[in-house]
Amino acid sequence: MILFSLSPAEIAGLAVALVVGITFHEFSHAWVADALGDHRPRALGRVSLNPVRHIDPIGALVFVVAGFGWGKPVPVNIGALRPGRMGMALVSAAGPLANVVVAVVAAIVYRVLDIAGVGGLTLDLFAAIVFYNLLLAIFNLIPIPPLDGYNAVLAFLPPRTAMQVQRYAPYGIIVLLLLVLLPNSPLRFLLAMAQPLTRALIGA
Repeated sequence: MILFSLSPAEIAGLAVALVVGITFHEFSHAWVADALGDHRPRALGRVSLNPVRHIDPIGALVFVVAGFGWGKPVPVNIGALRPGRMGMALVSAAGPLANVVVAVVAAIVYRVLDIAGVGGLTLDLFAAIVFYNLLLAIFNLIPIPPLDGYNAVLAFLPPRTAMQVQRYAPYGIIVLLLLVLLPNSPLRFLLAMAQPLTRALIGA
């Protein structure tokens, strides 16, 4: 369990990074859906940077335990989106893209503070924001339902193929759990990419 291996300062960094990452991730889904014609997320209060609107307690707990997690899914009506399935791909890609943007901005702040001679917990906090946002982006880009990568890829499949693939969507969460539990899982190797990417961005 990740929580038990962290110091109090690292736990605080994880909490802040998790709140920032999930909030911007889900807000971006809602904002893009609203911009493309589906106004249900706005009606539900999801076009907001209020973390309370987006944090899922179970998803946050899984993040602490397993190193990945999720927020409250933003309900999207694909039929209301412009232009249809491609609109859904844009909505799906918006979340991971937002996490990458947050990671890059946090990395820039990290470097500026480092040059200014600021260190300690402040630098650690921004490093954590970079790392966990990259982790969220990588995890959500995996093309397995219900992750964003699945919905993004689905839009590029021929309609008949997409319908056939969607039949197996309910089993996606089982596949993810198996990947998490398997020793030497390829999922763990994939998520490990967040560490070298973080070092590259912050120049550590």
